[in-house]
Amino acid sequence: MTITQLRYVLAVAEHQNFTKAAEKTFVTQPTLSMQIQKLEEELDILIFDRSKKPIELTEVGKKLVQQARNIVNESERIQDIVDQQKGFIGGEFKLGVIPTVMPTLLPMFLYNFIKKYPKVKLKIEELTTEVIIEQLQDGHLDAAIAATPLQNENIKERVLYYEPFVGYIPPSHRLNQKNKIDVTDLDIDDMLLLEDGHCFRDGIINLCKTQKSYDDDHFQLESGSFETLVKLANEGLGMTLLPYLHTLDINEKEKGNLHYFNEPSPAREVSLIYHKSELKMQIIEALHSTIAGVIKGAITFQNVEIISPLSKIKSD
Repeated sequence: MTITQLRYVLAVAEHQNFTKAAEKTFVTQPTLSMQIQKLEEELDILIFDRSKKPIELTEVGKKLVQQARNIVNESERIQDIVDQQKGFIGGEFKLGVIPTVMPTLLPMFLYNFIKKYPKVKLKIEELTTEVIIEQLQDGHLDAAIAATPLQNENIKERVLYYEPFVGYIPPSHRLNQKNKIDVTDLDIDDMLLLEDGHCFRDGIINLCKTQKSYDDDHFQLESGSFETLVKLANEGLGMTLLPYLHTLDINEKEKGNLHYFNEPSPAREVSLIYHKSELKMQIIEALHSTIAGVIKGAITFQNVEIISPLSKIKSD
């Protein structure tokens, strides 16, 4: 049994196709098939049910894949130990970032990071929280930046910052004359939201649900970007809530529509998250220190109340 064979098994289990798995592992399909067959013969089992389309794991194959993932992770830890001993911070690092954090945080730290750690080859992908969790557990991401807490025993979280929610309220709205707003002022019926799949949307729903009943049918206007929500609000179609860092780029005229909350301000917790196996920790530490360093000067709010990013339907 070899680590290489186990990597091939994991690839087929993921893609449910021998040809695709061979492409992803950079070998020919006959080579991959032969190595998996050798492993099956050695163990005297069938790992895959090849009669199914797409290919499926057998019952014993499912158990084997779980253990294979642990073994492959532990084998990668050997290189980690060597790198840490040498003080080497480099190599490929796959980072996922949620869409509501990517446009504001990335420009703040990326240049500093790549300048300080030129040997790290960052591969950054914008992904929803649900996909991030899945890819962290499958080993396809090394770390991610997401709203927390996620309440997942397989994932570790290191807080980067707390980002308050800010109301964007146009002149025509009933709350525009209020200097500061309160959570009890919010009405989900006139709230413009991001489309389904964004954890920031779930955070707002959780915030409003503490005060009012909630019905999915109320949401008629949803968008994939805060910029669109601001434009819709400007047209008198409602108000919206923005993460604090997004308000820094709003033009001077629109800044007059920003309304802060009475303390404690509702806020989201943004963290650097990674699998409990703690691989590539030297790069994770470098990322955390770089981001924490640049964010200190941007967010000075202290008295905040963290709003869960989890959908109540999923977390109940």
